[in-house]
Amino acid sequence: MKHSKRYRAVTAVVDDPAQVSPLAEAVKRVKEAATAKFDETVELAVNLGVNPKHADQQVRGTVVLPHGTGRSVKVLVFAKGEQAKEAEEAGADVVGAEELAEKIQKENWLDFDVAIATPDMMRVVGKLGRILGPRGLMPNPKTGTVTMDLARTVKDFKAGKIEFRVDRAGVVHAPVGKASFSHEALVENVKELVLALMRAKPSAAKGTYLKSMYLSSTMGPSVRLDPAEVKFY
Repeated sequence: MKHSKRYRAVTAVVDDPAQVSPLAEAVKRVKEAATAKFDETVELAVNLGVNPKHADQQVRGTVVLPHGTGRSVKVLVFAKGEQAKEAEEAGADVVGAEELAEKIQKENWLDFDVAIATPDMMRVVGKLGRILGPRGLMPNPKTGTVTMDLARTVKDFKAGKIEFRVDRAGVVHAPVGKASFSHEALVENVKELVLALMRAKPSAAKGTYLKSMYLSSTMGPSVRLDPAEVKFY
C-alpha cells in the first residue's frame, strides 16, 4: 500500500509506537504530528485494570479540565419554573421540560452535547433512557448531571467539564484539548484527567489499575505513555 506524503511525515514523528515516552515528550510529538488542515482534538486513551461486566468495577465520573477542551459545548437542561430561569441565566443553550422530552422521543432530536436535569424532572427524563443512554447523554447523579445547582453545573460544562466512562473493553477515551493548545496546557489537562481516574478507582479493582496509556490527535499516530510517570508528573 502506498501512503501519502503527509502520512509518512506524521508517522516519522513516532519512530516506535511501542516505545514509552514521558508525558512532556509525548505531548511534543502529538503536537508535531497534528498537521491536518483543522485544529485536531487531542485525546487520551487509558486501559484500566477493571472488569466492566461487574457493577462494582464501573469507572465513571467528571472532571473540569483546567484549560477546557477547546470546543463549544451545547448544554441542554430539563427544568421548570425558577430552575429553568436559573439555567438560562447560567448560559444553557436549550431549556425545557415535557415538551423537550417529547421532541427527543418523537424526532430523535439530539443536537446537544450534555444533558442536565433537576431531580423532579427525572420522572420525565427517565422515559428517554433508550435514546440517551447508549449515547452517554442520560443525566446521572454520579456524574453530577442530576442536580439542583444548575448555575454551577452549566457553567462548569461550558468551561470545560467533561464526563468519562469506561467502555466494555475496560478503556476510557476522553478529549484533553486541541493541538493548538500550548504544551503546558495539554500537560496539565492530561494530568488532571489521570488524577480524576485515580479518584474514581473502584475498591473492587485489584492489581494494576492504570495498565497502559496513549495520547493521540484526531489524524495523528498514538504515543504510548508511562502511567506511573504521568501519575506522579
